Amino acid sequence: MTATYRQPGVVLTDRRFTVPLDHDDPTGETIELYAREVATADKAQQNLPWLIYLQGGPGFGANRFVGRPAWLGRALKEFRVLLLDQRGTGHSTPANRQTLPLRGGPAQQADYLTHFRADSIVRDCEAIRPRLTGGAPWTVLGQSFGGFCAVNYLSSAPEGLSAAVITGGLPSLDAHADDVYRAAYPRIERKVATHYARYPQDVERARRIADHLLHHEVTLPNGCRLTAEAFQSLGILLGGGEGSHRLHFLLEEAFVRTPNGPALSDAFQEEVQGLLSYAGHPLYALVHEAIYGQDARPTDWSAERVRTEFPQFDAAKTLAGDGPLLFTGESVHPWMFETDPALRPLRETAELLAARTDWTPLYDSARLAANEVPVAAAVYHDDMYVDTAHSLDTARSIRGLRTWVTDEFEHDGVRAGGPRVLDRLLALARDEA
Repeated sequence: MTATYRQPGVVLTDRRFTVPLDHDDPTGETIELYAREVATADKAQQNLPWLIYLQGGPGFGANRFVGRPAWLGRALKEFRVLLLDQRGTGHSTPANRQTLPLRGGPAQQADYLTHFRADSIVRDCEAIRPRLTGGAPWTVLGQSFGGFCAVNYLSSAPEGLSAAVITGGLPSLDAHADDVYRAAYPRIERKVATHYARYPQDVERARRIADHLLHHEVTLPNGCRLTAEAFQSLGILLGGGEGSHRLHFLLEEAFVRTPNGPALSDAFQEEVQGLLSYAGHPLYALVHEAIYGQDARPTDWSAERVRTEFPQFDAAKTLAGDGPLLFTGESVHPWMFETDPALRPLRETAELLAARTDWTPLYDSARLAANEVPVAAAVYHDDMYVDTAHSLDTARSIRGLRTWVTDEFEHDGVRAGGPRVLDRLLALARDEA
């Protein structure tokens, strides 16, 4: 069943598809996928080539655009665009603390969630592509984790692609999660240093907030416990183009005077809970490290273990001296399943996923070395979320891939750069630049 409606300058069509939970068991259990088709009003009836957009994450539904902002306007000049809510996200069959108990206990939930990685998402794409294109290949645009999916697409079903464009999402083909985070923490430290160089007044503000949290129990209005470690994780903002400024404005209104002394302001707490809560995207926390699992080694809370190798991120040790507090970034830790009420019921499920030893490879190096699909990738210099060195190693491993390495943008360049990023990548993929 489809529904078609309009926004300024565009025609939208809601699409729903039924696909197997496990594509290796096509007659078994099914789930539903939702996607939003977009075309310009003047081309809605034309036979246009398709572009499928794979959102970053994991665990986020596709952008809910109004009109044709950011990269979408450029894409709609020549494509009919499909904004796919990847399995478990958005309007697709959800996977969260409310629905996962339908699977059974934690063991059954963990087994279910093994089907929510890039390989399953790509097989979803291939299941729905013939229904939309009549069998013709389409272009994939992969942002961040969507780029990981695009590389899996090139590995497993390149016949489904006419081109691939990737923004901030070239994964290592063989790194374990430990390798990913050993590369990440020094990169995060550089981003924090850059923030403090821009806003030196934030050094004392961040120390004061962390000290308050080490000595006071703070529960946010949504029930989330705000610990010093949780506060440090606000550093995830520093990976976006406006993130440093957002963090600064947040810190400057942290405290308010009360009859009982200084307290964290309601305004500060309200914004922080929106930034830290996983209620809207629990899959991000549940399968984040699983996207790096490719062999018999468990991920075993990699970000938490590797963090101990970088003691400068320990808030208590920092406050015992006079150095700046270091924020952290895009990482998931076991304490999140204790502090966040949206994750607490899923703690045992997360533990079982972290302990799994049966992950299968996501990328085929031999097939990528023989690639014939036109492909281009934006690699953001010192990207906070995806390691530049890992990305460039992968770029050299994919035959014919053209890179655009730039420090003009942070990880969100495809959004912040308007049409320019997609325009440049399409030109590179077509040998027009």
